[in-house]
Amino acid sequence: MKKFLLGTVALVALGTASAVAADLPARTYTKAPVYAAPIYNWTGIYVGAHIGAAFGGDDGFTTTNALLRGTDRDAAFLGGGQLGADYQFAPNWLVGIEGQISALSNSDRTFTDGTLVLRDRSDWLASVTGRLGYTWGPGLIYAKGGVAFRDDNGLAANFPGVTNRESTGYTVGGGLEYMFAPAWSAKVEYQYYNFDTTTAVFADPALTGVSYKDDLHTVKVGVNYRFNWGGPVVAKY
Repeated sequence: MKKFLLGTVALVALGTASAVAADLPARTYTKAPVYAAPIYNWTGIYVGAHIGAAFGGDDGFTTTNALLRGTDRDAAFLGGGQLGADYQFAPNWLVGIEGQISALSNSDRTFTDGTLVLRDRSDWLASVTGRLGYTWGPGLIYAKGGVAFRDDNGLAANFPGVTNRESTGYTVGGGLEYMFAPAWSAKVEYQYYNFDTTTAVFADPALTGVSYKDDLHTVKVGVNYRFNWGGPVVAKY
């Protein structure tokens, strides 16, 4: 009798549990959230500013005056701006063009024999370069090269003479750029400027003359603001 009563209670309890389960709402399933990984877009126009330093290259010279002595070109502070455009392709490569101008604080070189004095000074540098780069996400490494320019009134002397000083030359360099925020990037860059050879021959060539290679090494840090064409692309996972 006791076994019969226990079995009956068990059946009733099982039936009640089944009925309650049948009345519960169906379980809902939610999709995992979509993860959006940004694909950095380097294509577009940019404008920026930079600061840095310029250092003289080859400090050697030749002269017909045994008494003539020359100083090395002074290190100079520089600052300026740049404007450029890039196109990203294939999909990690980039080509672009950039115009840049930098003012120089003091980039002097002086020659004297105690009486005659010749000074060579550059107040600004500029360049128009093409560049080729490789990107990986927010990073970009690039090489650049093109035409260099400088002010055309850099030679001054305390006696008459004939001078030849190039105001146009060539430039090569490279750098690393990093996109640290939407539309903003920071860069560090090395750029070499070469203006061939400067010569000065004065009223009496037997008295004095000087010839030297005219080049500069520069290191710059800067920031760019990018006006991307079409906005950033996003990949969903």
